[in-house]
Amino acid sequence: MPGVKGFISFEGIEGAGKSTQAKLLSEYLGAKGHNVLLTVEPGGTGIGQKIRSLLLEPQNHMDPVTEILLYYASRAQHVREVIYPALLKNTVVITDRFTDSTIAYQGYARGLDLSIIHSLDEIVVPDLKPFLTFLLDLDVEEGLRRNRRAQKEDRFELETLEFHSRVREGFLRIAAEEPERVRIIDASRGPEEVCKDIMRIAEEAWR
Repeated sequence: MPGVKGFISFEGIEGAGKSTQAKLLSEYLGAKGHNVLLTVEPGGTGIGQKIRSLLLEPQNHMDPVTEILLYYASRAQHVREVIYPALLKNTVVITDRFTDSTIAYQGYARGLDLSIIHSLDEIVVPDLKPFLTFLLDLDVEEGLRRNRRAQKEDRFELETLEFHSRVREGFLRIAAEEPERVRIIDASRGPEEVCKDIMRIAEEAWR
């Protein structure tokens, strides 16, 4: 399935800097004259925010099937209430996480069969895929250190190092399968250097 022009996603492990870089790209494209919507998963809507709280609260221990169904419930609301309407108005939509995160976290890291994810995609987002994805790649231990310094702690930060290593490997496999869409960015550098790379690639994508 080809990506939808104007739909951009940011992906990566914990602490890679996705939120910062998504915001910087949003501001850059806005200054270039584009109408831009910046959003996040899970979340993006009132219902999505409530689901996000359930998914991220450290005390909530849940079965992987429960987890993935909550992610897709949030995504169903998100795409229909926010993303689809914005794209129909020719607004550039930048999302902090999308389906690739589900594949990496619930598929490669949790061990759910990827066919389950593809089946849910067919139900929830049958015709929606980013045309450009920035994968901010970073050493797992460094990402977790960054989040500890920022005093960020949610249910996923409490997972084992092995879990986060499987997440990273999952993202890199996705990038290897779709190199035209998924651009790997070295996130070990300072935010300014990372931002320059992202802006250059975004400019090239619009030519």
